[in-house]
Amino acid sequence: MRRKSGFVFALMLGVAAPAAAQEVAPKTLDQLAPEIDALFVKYQADQHIPGLVYGVVKDGKLAYVKGLGVQNIDNKRPVTPDTLFRIASMTKAFTALSILKLRDDGKLRLDDLAEDYIPEMKRWTYPTKDSPRIRIRDLLQHVGGFVTDDPWGDRQQVLPQEDFTKMIAAGVPFSRVPQSQHEYSNFGYALLGRIVANASGMKYADYVRQTILTPLGMTGSGFDAPNAPKARYALGYRWENERWTAEPGMVDGAFNSMGGLQVSANDYAKWVAFLLSAWPARDDPETGPVKRATVREIAQGLNFVAVTNRIGSTGATACKQAAAYAMGWRVAQDCDLGLTLAHGGGYPGYGSHVMLMPDYGVGVFALSNRTYAGPSAPAWDTAVAMDKAGLLVGRAVPVSPAVAAMYAASKAAYAAGDLRPLNGKLAMNFLLDRSAETWRAELAKLKAEVGECPGDEPLDPRGALSASFRLNCERGRLDGMLLLAPTNPATIQSLRLRVVPKEAP
Repeated sequence: MRRKSGFVFALMLGVAAPAAAQEVAPKTLDQLAPEIDALFVKYQADQHIPGLVYGVVKDGKLAYVKGLGVQNIDNKRPVTPDTLFRIASMTKAFTALSILKLRDDGKLRLDDLAEDYIPEMKRWTYPTKDSPRIRIRDLLQHVGGFVTDDPWGDRQQVLPQEDFTKMIAAGVPFSRVPQSQHEYSNFGYALLGRIVANASGMKYADYVRQTILTPLGMTGSGFDAPNAPKARYALGYRWENERWTAEPGMVDGAFNSMGGLQVSANDYAKWVAFLLSAWPARDDPETGPVKRATVREIAQGLNFVAVTNRIGSTGATACKQAAAYAMGWRVAQDCDLGLTLAHGGGYPGYGSHVMLMPDYGVGVFALSNRTYAGPSAPAWDTAVAMDKAGLLVGRAVPVSPAVAAMYAASKAAYAAGDLRPLNGKLAMNFLLDRSAETWRAELAKLKAEVGECPGDEPLDPRGALSASFRLNCERGRLDGMLLLAPTNPATIQSLRLRVVPKEAP
């Protein structure tokens, strides 16, 4: 059953949330395909993009993919799922996971100072005497105090490593005190690439290839874009003065860790499927190149949460998102799409976007060959269209034995009109928060309004110690929320009941 519950908000507000939302009659992805195609066709035309490819990853595979336009306007070779595009800042997710893998392997700690791995940073002058020195974690989450450096950073791709070393040694001007505010920094992710190299003992590109690309079967992907097979290479263009102009190809350099990766749709889908496979947590053997728990860690947006509009045509009317930068991903909670991880890529000659919905095991991505033409709007509109079509099916959260037992006892208490069925099952706070006498009066009031409640709907758990529920009664319905305490054995710390308004679904 597909459910969307305001459970978290219910806990905050002290009211119960509906146990289940109205069912949606689902379409198939093939039935939705014309609507998805129309979104990207329009975007391609509006943005003057020579070629693009887009895909939907669902249930661990590339469920839908399509190319539009051409790789090269001279030879008119069409875009296919094997066409190679630079993904620009979507590379940062590979860099972040590389750092976490090195952490897992004991090669570094996220709270280590970056200067421990890049000695040239030790001579830096910080903006204030009380400035904290930059940690690896700060670089991952763009709180190192550096200035936003789009588009300057994009043109540093070709910088030789020895010149980057000189740049680091010369020091950098700070935009603000480190750890005080999020500010997006390509330079910071270039530093992470240097840390990957120094901590692993191999070149950054070699580490990513050995640790991520090769194990995932991304055999066509890499960092040496200008030397990629010409038959598959999407040449990058800018649209200027009402015509396309080819952007110069950029060789692999010191800023590759912030934006240098080149992929095909078929390859990139393997990456997306691997990431999504980390959800939900489970007992299965590990099969990926990086642990599932480590992959899930990239979704922790821990700094400077902002309220934002959803990307795409529904942004103005959809509820606001709570968003933050995690580790190579922008993470947001969306009231329709659940947890989302997204990132764009803008680069001379290329634009790209990816968004993941781990709650549903679905990802949408798009790659294009026009400068800064990141197809974020059609990607998000595709996700919303899938939601409306009933194609986002949440993974069922199992009902734990403890919740099931306490729910049964709670229903018995309602039937009895008092708390006797809950004897020995209440946490120490329960009767301090509301007396047994008050509970009897409350239960009597509810019964007078809706009567007995012989039926119920399936529990909607949000974990092993909490659930919302709905009771179907003689003259109406009751919504409830059950929250257990962290005791062994489990006990009830909170039970909420409210009458469902007659007009509610």
